[in-house]
Amino acid sequence: MTAVHQYLDFEKPIAELEGKIEELRRLSDPEGINIAEEVGRLSEKVERLLRTTYAKLTPWQKAQVARHPERPKALAYIEALITDFTPLAGDRAFADDAAVIGGLGRFQGRAVMAIGTEKGSDTESRLKHNFGMARPEGYRKAQRLVGLASRFGMPVLSFVDTAGAFPGVEAESRGQAEAIARSIETLLEAPVPIIATIIGEGGSGGAIALAAGDRVLMLEHAIYSVISPEGCASILWRDAAAAPAAAEALKLTAEDLKRMALIDAVIAEPLGGAHRDPAATIAAVGQAIEAELTPLLEIEAAVLKARRGEKYLQMGRDLA
Repeated sequence: MTAVHQYLDFEKPIAELEGKIEELRRLSDPEGINIAEEVGRLSEKVERLLRTTYAKLTPWQKAQVARHPERPKALAYIEALITDFTPLAGDRAFADDAAVIGGLGRFQGRAVMAIGTEKGSDTESRLKHNFGMARPEGYRKAQRLVGLASRFGMPVLSFVDTAGAFPGVEAESRGQAEAIARSIETLLEAPVPIIATIIGEGGSGGAIALAAGDRVLMLEHAIYSVISPEGCASILWRDAAAAPAAAEALKLTAEDLKRMALIDAVIAEPLGGAHRDPAATIAAVGQAIEAELTPLLEIEAAVLKARRGEKYLQMGRDLA
């Protein structure tokens, strides 16, 4: 288990206990008192507290976990799961958008196209990737990459983690809504298997633009919603402080979405969330993708497309 450097508000009791453990470890020396027993006792208490805390997270608390700055981002998944990765840039029309990353590589030895929304992991990379909020050229790049995958018969693996599409005036003036709609259309029409994984935030159309796949997987503490809790609260209650109530109403957790058949599978996270053990989380995602991809590879392209289209039409019928 990796050290956690940033605690969420509801983790304060956990932070205090782990702080005591660190203090005890610093006091330890070759000639000093053996504190292993006390450290072991406190470590067991931390584990029990983590289990009880994470077993009853509210939707708003899940949103906080999904946004944890130390949670592994799309690039971490691609670097760990995709070998021989060759990034591809640009939409061949306007510019390259670093919020959307993608390229060719191999997953379990098979050629694939990997695409993701990248938030960045520090101040410099967050600015570079615009916090994972793509502009139209980002979605048009995604369309280009899915088109390449379709041409060469490569499955598409997408890793979604975005608060939503970039809401700036310049993005709207360059056709943000059209770019998102075309991305969804491109995914629905692709003659190759598509597996999307919601690894953190799945925000609005900006997420759906990369997540309209044959299988949609979601990490246990990720969220997926038409709007952020804060945005919803601002519109309905005219008060962003009502975000916890909005999160409850939005049904944005993996459990809620699986129950409504809006996603296909929930991937368990390590105790305390993906940020506590990124390597184990990424490995679990890789195993889940492999399990879903294998049967999809046996389906003919025409049948695959038809089933994918029917999948999303049925969602509309069920929720109407």
